[in-house]
Amino acid sequence: MFERFFQRDTPFFDLFERHSARIVAAAKAFFALAEHGDNFEGRARAIKEIEHEADSITHQCIEALYRSPRAPFGRDEVYRLITRMDDIVDAVEAASERFVLYDIDRTTPECRDLAAVLLRATEEIALAIAGLRYVRGDRKVLERCIEINRLENEGDAILRAALGKLFRHEKDPITLIKWKEIYELLESATDRCEDVANIIESVILQNV
Repeated sequence: MFERFFQRDTPFFDLFERHSARIVAAAKAFFALAEHGDNFEGRARAIKEIEHEADSITHQCIEALYRSPRAPFGRDEVYRLITRMDDIVDAVEAASERFVLYDIDRTTPECRDLAAVLLRATEEIALAIAGLRYVRGDRKVLERCIEINRLENEGDAILRAALGKLFRHEKDPITLIKWKEIYELLESATDRCEDVANIIESVILQNV
């Protein structure tokens, strides 16, 4: 049974949870972009605003890490956790930006599938982060980490199939390059979700 409580009189858990909410907001906004296939400029601008908010929280967390006399767990792990979380939002923002930068006027089923997997992974991250304030014996946080790893594998499979289809059927090399980059950015965001899950899992197992 897990008994130990992490230190809760520091700002870190509030910052982690605020950031995870921005991660989910970015993933939801991108899923709407992929699902509706319209207003790419406006949707990308909204995601950029979310990314700025996430950056601000990241900076607050790093500042708190250097100012606070103690951290809830290892300082290196706090730094890795918040920066990997920020990497997720950065990848989502970069993918949305490509729709405007490359003048894309449609989405694809593969883009929607990758966006759906990413959204599910970010929702699991938010739930895992919320459970990180203290370690409990029900293992729910660890189970969420396992689910995030499974979703990352699902994203890998979608990416492989998407790239295979792209190289088989897309005749315009410029269009091929554009979509390859977008697909890989989305899959990269899911990879960063797995990184976050691995850090959370490590933190928990080291504090049993």
